[in-house]
Amino acid sequence: MVQPEPSTNPPVVLITGGTGGIGATVAEAFASAGADVIATGIDNDELTAFGQSYPHIRCFKLDVTRDDSVAQVVHGLKRLSVLVNAAGILLREGKEYTLPAFDQVLDVNLSGVMRVSLACRDLLARESGCIVNVASMLSYFGSGFVPAYSASKGGVAQLTRSLAIGWAPLGIRVNAVAPGWIRTPMTRALYEDASRSQVILDRTPLGRWGEPRDVAGAVMFLCSPAAHFITGVLLPIDGGYSVA
Repeated sequence: MVQPEPSTNPPVVLITGGTGGIGATVAEAFASAGADVIATGIDNDELTAFGQSYPHIRCFKLDVTRDDSVAQVVHGLKRLSVLVNAAGILLREGKEYTLPAFDQVLDVNLSGVMRVSLACRDLLARESGCIVNVASMLSYFGSGFVPAYSASKGGVAQLTRSLAIGWAPLGIRVNAVAPGWIRTPMTRALYEDASRSQVILDRTPLGRWGEPRDVAGAVMFLCSPAAHFITGVLLPIDGGYSVA
């Protein structure tokens, strides 16, 4: 097992998809805890808005489907303690039933996780760092509406377990969180529809929608010293939805 070198420097945290949705809240949480945070995104307007709101967080454009884009960001890092793979897309209106769209979603949500993780492996190994992947409750359930998203998140769960085994000798822990119904721009159409939202609340034992901060707290825990003997875990953050 590789042992981390003693350091008084703050942890360096890279978050893909870190300029919007759950990823942005995770980035803010790490920064508030004193980490040196690098948040990445793909949308120019989102990057600009994030940079204005959080000037203390470094942010860069990153396309997780492109090796050159990943290399440009990762090769500029001298250290890395934590990688959070939060970049993801979902295509509605039946688009994921076409092969081009299916391939696009898998390339971002699954291959993108592997692409960035591989690029960061050596940096993480130097500090016995950790990876947290953002999976989904659809890692457990199928979806007739978004088959590519569901398949990709199921793949993220298995990739997490596989990397946890494969990279344990390097001292790298690999875990994942599986958010349930969380209030983000991606779910706005559901939580703003009273009847559809009520169906979700009726099944959720805790009786409320989750907030991005609920996910951020779990990510922070999995990256903390309290979780040093935890790897290969898929942690549901769903208010009990998956067990009801």
